[in-house]
Amino acid sequence: MASTTRSHERVRKHREVMKRAGMRPVQLWVPDTRRPDFTREASRQARLIRACDEKQGDDLAFSKLAAAQIEGWE
Repeated sequence: MASTTRSHERVRKHREVMKRAGMRPVQLWVPDTRRPDFTREASRQARLIRACDEKQGDDLAFSKLAAAQIEGWE
């Protein structure tokens, strides 16, 4: 239990130092690549992306046109 307390104290101190330096913690969730269904889901999403490649060109052209109409976005 004592080592856990020391560990928590080190973490607390580190967080204080980082906060004083103007930093803030951010929690980031990413896909768990170890899950048995990860490959299947990644493949499904890749198929969806491939299926909309032609439409992407239209969307990208629209985005560029919209951005071009905003002053300073050239």
